[in-house]
Amino acid sequence: MKIINVDLGADSYKIFIGNHLEEQIKNFIATAKFSRRALIVTDKNVGAAFGAKFEKLLRAEGLETVTVTVASGEISKALAVANDIYTAAIEHKLDRKSPIFALGGGVVGDLAGFVAATFLRGVPFVQIPTTLLAQVDSSVGGKVAVNHALGKNLIGAFYQPRAVFTDLDFLKTLPPREIASGLGEIVKYGVIADADFFCYLEDHVDQILALEKNAIEHIIARSCEIKADVVSKDEKEGGLRRILNFGHTIGHALEEETDYQGYRHGEAVAIGMIGAAYIAQALELIDQSVVERIQRLIDRFGMISRARDVDVDGVFDATFRDKKTVDGKINWVLPEAIGKVRIGRGVPEEIVKGALKKIID
Repeated sequence: MKIINVDLGADSYKIFIGNHLEEQIKNFIATAKFSRRALIVTDKNVGAAFGAKFEKLLRAEGLETVTVTVASGEISKALAVANDIYTAAIEHKLDRKSPIFALGGGVVGDLAGFVAATFLRGVPFVQIPTTLLAQVDSSVGGKVAVNHALGKNLIGAFYQPRAVFTDLDFLKTLPPREIASGLGEIVKYGVIADADFFCYLEDHVDQILALEKNAIEHIIARSCEIKADVVSKDEKEGGLRRILNFGHTIGHALEEETDYQGYRHGEAVAIGMIGAAYIAQALELIDQSVVERIQRLIDRFGMISRARDVDVDGVFDATFRDKKTVDGKINWVLPEAIGKVRIGRGVPEEIVKGALKKIID
């Protein structure tokens, strides 16, 4: 097992990464000084597979649990669904020391975290991420949110979990497309911060796709280390943390333009990374070889690298609803090399649309 510290002063916490983490969860609960009542948020797929076992684990540690099961997918990241969870929390008589456990992927983690941040002005929150994407991205860093009809994650907060338990056993239950989606975010970490890590990914594609234990544990741990380091330096996205949004401006626009049905999040980010690389090339920050290297790794991992069922103008307009837009100008995260990015503001429209044309069929 690996343990990664997210250093945020009074809000610091640990990420536990390994197999069979039940004992670590029990030990954490034993010392956490929670109230007796607890709430579990999960979705229909995860709840059916793991909900009863997780409830039993918590009850064995003295917690009286109630579970709220939401529909799978982005449709559940909504204020109306959050309101249903508030109702369950009130009816179950949760207090300010009552923990909320997020058992699921990124949607469940974002939703449960948003509820935890706002119910009674903040209650304890524990992440149990069950997808590769959630394990390396949304469960770490404290961004919690729900969507609005006009954009993704527009209603949210920065609210850190008390702990993250990343059990690698969950990955064995995921279909290949879910693994590929998580790999989109993992490739991102190599591009933005660690050229050696990018090389490791290139050299271990087969082992990673086979979920070989040493390889998969390493790439999850390294991804979490990079994110933890960035978040520790810039918790609330005043500057450095923006680099974690590489690929996300176009990615979120693609998700929005397909009503969150066309792409997994990591797939949209992968396409967005290629688009951002084309923008960087047009601005002469990188040459074609860097663009090709990013796309080649994305292709080798079996990810989608071109968008369909959208048009250039629609995606372009949607980018301006991104949270990183200030005074009508987008803060683009653009590669200068593998392992290094910069923030580019006010990229000309013709350059952005030119890049979009290269990634949209």
